[in-house]
Amino acid sequence: MSIDLEGRTALVTGSTQGIGEAIAAKLALGGARVGINGRKPETVDAAVARVNEATYTDRCFAAPGDIATEDGAAALAEGLPAVDILVNNLGIFGAEPALEIADDEWRRYFEVNVLSAVRLIRTYLPDMSKQGWGRVLNIASDSAIVVPEEMIHYGTTKTALLAVSRGFAKAAAGTGVTVNSVIAGPTHTGGVEEFVYQLVDKDLPWEKAQREFMRLHRPQSLLRRLIDPEEIANLVAYLSSPLASATTGAAVRVDGGYVDSIVP
Repeated sequence: MSIDLEGRTALVTGSTQGIGEAIAAKLALGGARVGINGRKPETVDAAVARVNEATYTDRCFAAPGDIATEDGAAALAEGLPAVDILVNNLGIFGAEPALEIADDEWRRYFEVNVLSAVRLIRTYLPDMSKQGWGRVLNIASDSAIVVPEEMIHYGTTKTALLAVSRGFAKAAAGTGVTVNSVIAGPTHTGGVEEFVYQLVDKDLPWEKAQREFMRLHRPQSLLRRLIDPEEIANLVAYLSSPLASATTGAAVRVDGGYVDSIVP
């Protein structure tokens, strides 16, 4: 199978590093023009240069904006009024005792992890539906289903994102637009390294720290290792392509078998 995204324009939010950057690279390799998004223009420009160099293309372009705010999302949409593929990857996470999470922190997590996606779906879905083709992917997490005690606020927002995906899939029914969520498992990114060291001995070298984290805090994983961002990107690229035309309203897992279920 070949992923053919020639002639398509994609936007990947939160794509200056980690999973988002890997997704941007994979979509560019498939032939799409890809908007790389982040809050700081200089960080976005650096990511654009890095991904274009890594993929030997010039398909990535800067799409800066703080989409966790209404004004930032509106500014982004003004500069990029239409896309064919929307990947809502932006998200924040962190460990915090459940009973100590303040209201303002709950609100911040919902603004970033849920409302940023909702804003952009409202912006781009109508034109996708009119043209009769489009892809919306919301990057969720195993924490949406197996909510960790140490980050209930994060898990709750990712659960909400599954509902957002299913609901907007119904809004797009019969239009040729698909809306899905991707349930990503524990993945090796810079941010996750920091998170791992919040929970295990900071003096351990990374390989030992990773194994200890998986043993103590993610023992359900059948991979017994962190997932590579490119492994997430492979699934996103498929779901973004014409090959996935019959998959919509789904929560598709790339979680290393972390969720103990035989159905999605």
